[in-house]
Amino acid sequence: MTANNVARIAVIADTSLQRHVLQQALTGSGYQVVLNSDPARLDEATLIACETDLWLIDLAQSEDLPLVDNLMETACVPILFGEGHAPERHSENYPRWERRLFGKLKKLIGDPSQAVGPSLQALLAEAQRPTRLELPSVLADTPLVVGEPARQVWLLAASLGGPAAIKAFLDALPGGLPVGFVYAQHIDPSFESVLPQAVGRHSQWRVNPARHGDSVRCGEVVVVPISRELGFSDQGTMLISERAWPEPYSPSIDQMMLNLAKHYAGLCGVIAFSGMGSDGSAAAAYVRRQGGTIWTQRSDTCVCPSMPDSLREGGYSSFSADPRELAAGLVNHLAEQCNETAALQPTPQITGA
Repeated sequence: MTANNVARIAVIADTSLQRHVLQQALTGSGYQVVLNSDPARLDEATLIACETDLWLIDLAQSEDLPLVDNLMETACVPILFGEGHAPERHSENYPRWERRLFGKLKKLIGDPSQAVGPSLQALLAEAQRPTRLELPSVLADTPLVVGEPARQVWLLAASLGGPAAIKAFLDALPGGLPVGFVYAQHIDPSFESVLPQAVGRHSQWRVNPARHGDSVRCGEVVVVPISRELGFSDQGTMLISERAWPEPYSPSIDQMMLNLAKHYAGLCGVIAFSGMGSDGSAAAAYVRRQGGTIWTQRSDTCVCPSMPDSLREGGYSSFSADPRELAAGLVNHLAEQCNETAALQPTPQITGA
């Protein structure tokens, strides 16, 4: 599936609420809804004329509908019966409902995140070197050995539209910050090796694949493995598991958030950039309870705003901005932390001879 070959879905549902929720969920996950109708308003000609890759049928009424029965006998594309009544979008059950639906769609008509890979070629061809933010004096004057294990680690989470947003964020970010990053990107595994160069080529930050048994280091962005789960040992070293990420996302941003917050607690943060679906929403409450921070890319700057929108609408995001403004916000946040730490240091006592 490419950006110009988005899978088409035709929805038949007999309640307006269900049609509305399905429309949001499907378009937010990167699919194209070509029909969304009450079965009572359909006729055979409309069904025959509809060009779709999948029929999604979600009926609350139990009585037989001859038109739908006929469709089931004659359809040349897959027919998927829905997951039943959709939960409220902000309820704790919604992410599970969406994951089940997306998992089935992914197997039947493909994963829209496969469109991310081809977009990397544009980033690799980009010649522009944007102006980098200045490093505040309080951070510039603080001794920092680039490459030492990072005490504070932030997750950069993204899906469709993510690589360009991540690159803009890293291009703006100065080196010399006392923080490391892990970067979880929904993308086809065949593009995994290209991702570090595409997002890091103009940055002062080293973008590297994850290394089993090593630490996330200051001045570094670690790319989360696409196919295998990344966690942390009690000592903070990266553990690349033999098991796959929980379905249907690869990598699972929810699981990565849980693993990060479990170890780093209040010394972790999450920035959700452009992306599809609501991956990350199920783990957001845990991150906040652990003391972690959640920020989001502003909707009007996203290729696909569904992922950051779901965090904002759930009340989990404390700051939203475009990628460069997010970089500036992080620089200021770290400078404030440094000032607070300095204020807590005891004042040296001067004694007479």
